[in-house]
Order: sequence, then structure tokens, then C-alpha cells
Amino acid sequence: MAITNRNLIKIGSSVQVVQKQDQRTGNLTKGIVDRILTNSLNHPRGIKVMLEDGVVGRVMSIDLINNK
Repeated sequence: MAITNRNLIKIGSSVQVVQKQDQRTGNLTKGIVDRILTNSLNHPRGIKVMLEDGVVGRVMSIDLINNK
């Protein structure tokens, strides 16, 4: 289930994203949010972010254990 509310995502959060090429398979990539790319408050397919390593994807889950 995608995270569709922009207010739930913070810079520095540990998240799992699905990259465009992985949308069919559902493979997730874990990383730290560097930039939030979606400008609107909500997006039905998930909020798009850029991770610290440059990976761009839509947030599928937020790692609550490693976040402040």
C-alpha cells in the first residue's frame, strides 16, 4: 500500500520505495529520503521521493523503527 499523504514523509526518513521499472514486480528499494519530489499534498499512486543515493521512486512504506 502506497503512502499517499505528503505530510507523513520527512527528509531523513527511512523508507521503502518502488522504482518505475519495478512497479510490475513490486520490488522495493530501501533508503533515506533526500528530497520530496511530489508537490501536491496527496497522490493516489504514492508520494515520489529521491533517496540519498539518487534513486527515485514512490514511497510504499515508512520504517518507523529507524525514524525519529
